[in-house]
Amino acid sequence: MTDTPLLVHRQGAVVELTLNRPDVLNAMNHALVSALTETLRELSTDDSVRAIILTGAGRAFSCGLDLKELSAPGAMEKFDWHDEGSLFAVAHACPHPIISAVNGFAITGGLELAMLGDFLIASDKAVFADTHARVGLTPSWGLTQVLPRLIGVNRARQMSLTGEFVKAETAEKWGLVNEMVPDGQLMDRARALAGQIAETDRSTMVNIRGLIGQSQELLFKAAMAREFEVFDAHIAQVSSKDLAQNREKVTARGKALTREKTPD
Repeated sequence: MTDTPLLVHRQGAVVELTLNRPDVLNAMNHALVSALTETLRELSTDDSVRAIILTGAGRAFSCGLDLKELSAPGAMEKFDWHDEGSLFAVAHACPHPIISAVNGFAITGGLELAMLGDFLIASDKAVFADTHARVGLTPSWGLTQVLPRLIGVNRARQMSLTGEFVKAETAEKWGLVNEMVPDGQLMDRARALAGQIAETDRSTMVNIRGLIGQSQELLFKAAMAREFEVFDAHIAQVSSKDLAQNREKVTARGKALTREKTPD
């Protein structure tokens, strides 16, 4: 187990953030979520930063929240799910464009995390899924609002109601990711895109990015408030015992599907 859950690398005006728990498919425990939240908060105050690339170490972007940790009594209370200091809020308030470079599995909370970026590009080995309904947790980082806006309501229903794995090729066709590139070229492409962002006029780029965001957020904010409301009511009823049992089922299913569907 690594002692550094988040790796930070800077090259000029571009910062790369790498989720660094590869032995558990970058499952997000409290330490990783806290490190990512605090790092994004610090970068938000640095005007010399022009773009951020978010990716994962190993063969996963992130398989979601660390259900093993979350199943422990009292663990859920440690997370700031969606308040002002939450990862969701800090990522949305970040003034720098975030490129999610999805290198492998982006599952449930990992999919939500990827969608917090301004846009996604993916390796041809990337695999996406939403297993919230199987885990027994209502989304709280915007999945019910962002996913339908990206791929359409019916495809979002298909992903979220079945928990089915979606390969990168399909994700690109559906509009979940902007581009699919060969696995070995993912970071090169992400860096090229970030470099192009860094070359733009800052004030103009900020204005355009803000206007694009506002085009989605007028109704989005009200919808997100409803997601928060439903999540809060649901999380109060979720027991650690039920979550642990669901975790075992989801883990077994994920291992079986991984053997069947992971690209060569």
